[in-house]
Amino acid sequence: MTQGAKAGRILGSLKDALNAASRDDTQRGGKPVAEAANATRAETAVVKPAAVQAEPTRKDAATPAGAGLSAAEAAREVKGQTSLKPDKHVEFSAPPTTRVVKPERKPQEDTARTQLVRGKAEVKRGAFEQDPVVGWLVVVGGPGIGSYRPIFEGNNTLGRSSTQRIPLDFGDDSISSEEQAYIRYDSSARSFLFVPNLAKTNVVSINDKRPTGAVELSQMDVITVGRTQVVFVPFCGAEFDWAELTDAKG
Repeated sequence: MTQGAKAGRILGSLKDALNAASRDDTQRGGKPVAEAANATRAETAVVKPAAVQAEPTRKDAATPAGAGLSAAEAAREVKGQTSLKPDKHVEFSAPPTTRVVKPERKPQEDTARTQLVRGKAEVKRGAFEQDPVVGWLVVVGGPGIGSYRPIFEGNNTLGRSSTQRIPLDFGDDSISSEEQAYIRYDSSARSFLFVPNLAKTNVVSINDKRPTGAVELSQMDVITVGRTQVVFVPFCGAEFDWAELTDAKG
């Protein structure tokens, strides 16, 4: 048999086989022959998997939060991202410094200041405008108790009248109106004398003793005149006299 005849027979047999298969598939409700052939070729084809190319690592690729960081660094990073939100409280790594501004003091005008004086202050000398006080009589009994009367330098008359230099006008009628007695201060001797007026019938006494002449007074002596008792309190004496300040007497 010639080659042409063999080829014709092979092709005829192939066509018959295909037609038979087509009819068989049609009867079974299967797919068309073309689709079956394509499926057969797809199944038998060996597909080689493509090589997966590794994606190059980018520096700006997003890194999960906290990856490769310590707990403290991750907390600081989260805290920094939170501080960037406009509606949240902004926190600073260092507390803001408060600056206290003090107002400038205006220069004050010179004012009088209290000066501390140590020791005995020097007394300015001058003339007396009136007779200086050298002591006091303090009422400790009778009308006017608690009152006092000053004793002046020189001769002092003692009586109930207001014209007396030492008036005991507190309502004791047993005291003579004028010159019941005299109290004198001698600046040269720096001593006090009590001189009763013997022409008067009213009785006077010093420390419960009736003097008949001049008696030198001492501090805290009690003088009784009528129903009134007075205590003698000296200011001048051996330790001080007005002559130490001035030699003139106004």
